Amino acid sequence: MGLDDRRERDDVYQPAEDSDLLATAAMADVTPTDRVLDVGTGSGYVAAQLQAAGARVVGVDRNPHACRQAREAGIDAVRADLTAAFAAEAFDLVTFNPPYLPTEPDEAADDWMGVALSGGETGRAVIEPFLADVGRVLAPEGRVLLLVSSLAGVETIVEHAAHVGFASETVTEDSFPFETLSVLRLTRN
Repeated sequence: MGLDDRRERDDVYQPAEDSDLLATAAMADVTPTDRVLDVGTGSGYVAAQLQAAGARVVGVDRNPHACRQAREAGIDAVRADLTAAFAAEAFDLVTFNPPYLPTEPDEAADDWMGVALSGGETGRAVIEPFLADVGRVLAPEGRVLLLVSSLAGVETIVEHAAHVGFASETVTEDSFPFETLSVLRLTRN
């Protein structure tokens, strides 16, 4: 691995406990006929597992380095913001491991890794716009698997999802000393 490869890897969120939790939930939910959008695909870790299960997967990320890594993992990756680049009712399943760490305004993300981690003051700065538009790209019976952290206020996220027309259920969770991570399965009310 050359210096440029290491530098690029440092600019892309690499799989961690949250990635594994989302991937496990997604593998239990996906079917081989699903059209899947992996939002914030990063290295393509979750997307690659779903693709190996036979699903047709597209990854999306704002980070050009992430798109390159996902492509190297065999994922069709689009550089765009959240779901904005996609047609209505295009996907059966949308997965998302969003930036959820609460950050103060003076800690604004000034590099790609900061963008991948920073959820704004509440931890929901990316989650809320995602919830506002994800219903548009879902097929009528589509579903969303959203990783959330107790640091970002899970109940507030569930309430926001309900406000935009989604029922929520927790499909898995894991506790750590500083937070609990959960995967919410969202379906239309």
